Amino acid sequence: MDRAALDLATIHFPDLEPEPFLDRLNDLASSLGDRLRNFNDGRDFVEKASSYLFGELGFHGNETDFFDPLNSCLNQVLERRTGIPITLAVMYMEIARRLHMPVFGIGLPRHFVLEFNDGNFATYIDPFHGGRSITAQECFALAGAKVADPILLQRVTPKQIAMRMLQNLQGVYLRAGDHKKAISTLDLLLIGAPEMGSWYKRRGILSLELKRYHAARKDLVKYLELEPEATDREAIRKQLQAIHLSLAQVS
Repeated sequence: MDRAALDLATIHFPDLEPEPFLDRLNDLASSLGDRLRNFNDGRDFVEKASSYLFGELGFHGNETDFFDPLNSCLNQVLERRTGIPITLAVMYMEIARRLHMPVFGIGLPRHFVLEFNDGNFATYIDPFHGGRSITAQECFALAGAKVADPILLQRVTPKQIAMRMLQNLQGVYLRAGDHKKAISTLDLLLIGAPEMGSWYKRRGILSLELKRYHAARKDLVKYLELEPEATDREAIRKQLQAIHLSLAQVS
């Protein structure tokens, strides 16, 4: 997951070299490992990880500028020691993986937490709020769930984590009006989920804003193919006609 997260960061940092940040994760894992009394003591790991990463080193959630795109870039999280729940969680998971500790991602709505479970000791961890241990009920509260639904606590796959990180980045770039980078996130999202018609439409509209008429036409046609009953079908057809006229004038 570390390399994938750093690959995603190249959307913002095209010349990013991953090796220094992989080395940084190795160093963090080594330093944390030196602090453990017993690698079979899960409670000790969780407590030491919290005190070292979030206490001694000061990693924390960026509550003052949550939508800064740097919060979604693992290289910047490692450098600035601040981020959003999912990138702090990826950092934690990758350090844990290097120490052979069973830590899993939990993709709650509105939040992202971790689960430690070695069969003897189990807890949930909130990396955005100091790496504190939390209960299942606190997880439901973070998710804004009115009912304690265990399905919310399902572990997520590396692909699901990457897709969620991309959607976060897309939202940040759309908010900032950076259409080129938003399109880059959609390029990758559609590799992971090529059946998502709404993403083709969004990319098509963004391409249209950038006057990339051929790309816009291709995506909007694909959207109509995937969503034949779309309520905006007629509006998209009219948009395609306008694109056709624009292309005719250019040629």
